[in-house]
Amino acid sequence: MNGPRLISKAGLFQVGRENLIVIFLSSLLGILLVYGFYEYYQHYQVLINIPARIHVNGSRGKSSVTRLIAAGLRAGGIRTLAKTTGSAPRVIEMDGNDRVIHRLRSASIGEQVKLLRAFAQKKPDAVVIECMAVMPQYQWVAEHRMVQSTIGVLTNVRPDHIEEMGPLMDDIAHSLANTVPKNGLMITSETHNLEPIRARAKKLGTIIKVATPEKDVYETLKKIPFLEHDDNIALAVKVCEEMGVDRKTALDGMVHAKPDPGALVLWNLKFGDSISQFLSAFAANDPLSTLKIWRLIQERIDSESITVFLNSRHDRRHRTKQLMKLVYEHIHPHAFIVRGDNLPPELSILKKKYPKTMLFTFPLSASPEEVIEHLKTIHDNFIFGIGNIVGWGDEFVAQLKGYRVNG
Repeated sequence: MNGPRLISKAGLFQVGRENLIVIFLSSLLGILLVYGFYEYYQHYQVLINIPARIHVNGSRGKSSVTRLIAAGLRAGGIRTLAKTTGSAPRVIEMDGNDRVIHRLRSASIGEQVKLLRAFAQKKPDAVVIECMAVMPQYQWVAEHRMVQSTIGVLTNVRPDHIEEMGPLMDDIAHSLANTVPKNGLMITSETHNLEPIRARAKKLGTIIKVATPEKDVYETLKKIPFLEHDDNIALAVKVCEEMGVDRKTALDGMVHAKPDPGALVLWNLKFGDSISQFLSAFAANDPLSTLKIWRLIQERIDSESITVFLNSRHDRRHRTKQLMKLVYEHIHPHAFIVRGDNLPPELSILKKKYPKTMLFTFPLSASPEEVIEHLKTIHDNFIFGIGNIVGWGDEFVAQLKGYRVNG
């Protein structure tokens, strides 16, 4: 018998509860949308108060280029704030002095939003900010939602962060292309892996300009008290020119830029009656950058005895193989010290192929003091530190600093 269905009180209660849940969730979604639009509007107002926003990305040299650009702009009378990131984040104030950023938690790209808000209150003419995102999607957010740069900067494309960006150079280039600005200008010193960058720029209506070193760049290199790359200076001065600062003024300003904590500074170390030189290239990490640093430093080495110390990572065996091959085939040191466990079998092959290089190994359990004690036995030596800096490497460099005699 068909007729109207009777709904029990329990059924009515269930329907009513479901309606209340739908209403509650709809209201909550509406509130979140309103809050999101409000936050975006607030951030847009922040960006309006920063006329020039320069966003620096790339595989290597981001912190150095950020500092060089800021120094060049300051020399040209442009009120500039800057921020570098990484393991030693800094804010560079308008007077060129550093302020350490103390983090209470792990790094997050949301840090950039708060920082831009603080920068806007100081009413600068320009802000130079280093990209702190690694994952491709976060790089896109950092540029297109947070910084929205007027000038994008790409230092280079190197084989780094391959776990996040991909194993091929083309993969890394595509990832870094996420910070190409929309309808703006992108300046880069990269010359070999530009196609993905150019394709993204064309799609976004952005102009790409490539910076290459000129004679005045090499003259400036001789005046800078720390080791710097010609590509970095060429890139920075090109950005300054686009901002209306003439080359000479910008380059003169860069000579007085404060080095990043990870900058390449040649130390003299006193071990008893012996003086050895030391260069920490641990932060370079990848083989291409390490080789470039080696070629940069060669003419400044006083000692005929060269020792390379490789601080390896157990989870980066492929990188360890690459660096070992680079040491034997391109540097040809008198001594090669490797800290690591379960070292690749290629090491034995290379040792036999290049018998003139003495090989010494230390386990990962070895302390910095143990390695330093070994270095003390090699007199009047140039020590080239490569590999990994985080953790043990930082401690090793800090302890070596106790033997420093040149400031």
